Amino acid sequence: MTFERNLDVANKLADHIEADVIIYKKDIFRDIFEEYQAIVAVFATGIVVREIAPLIVDKWEDPAIVVVDSNLNFAIPLLGGHHGANELVRKISEIGVVPVITTATEVHNRNSVEGIAAKLGYDIVNKESTRDVNCALLDQDVEVLEIKGPKIVIVDSDVSVLKKEKAEH
Repeated sequence: MTFERNLDVANKLADHIEADVIIYKKDIFRDIFEEYQAIVAVFATGIVVREIAPLIVDKWEDPAIVVVDSNLNFAIPLLGGHHGANELVRKISEIGVVPVITTATEVHNRNSVEGIAAKLGYDIVNKESTRDVNCALLDQDVEVLEIKGPKIVIVDSDVSVLKKEKAEH
């Protein structure tokens, strides 16, 4: 997404990440916020923050939001770092843009629950646990256990539960 004056920059980005280009108009963020899983905005960060603030629900529903300056200097994941924005910024960095990643687990080269789940192809059952577990992952190695059923599993609130799509037999 961009202003008309930055269309060349937006087209270069879109070609690289295989994305749509949308020209800014009033209420465009509101119009596309739920339609796209990720939005790359060639705007000043302040504009994007003001536009998306009333639309933000939570990290599990909101799209990944990345801001790229119009000179292709920096790419900043604003929302959804663990949900595609950091990965998108890394992809954008392939054309010389500096990624500005601030997600704690990534800054410290640690796994996140979301990253582990994505790598394994699992869903996170108790999403509210990820904050506590991600904080623990910053300070220590957290064991990943695989439990084959049939079983009943009872966990504390600081245990993330990942579920396979289909049970293997």
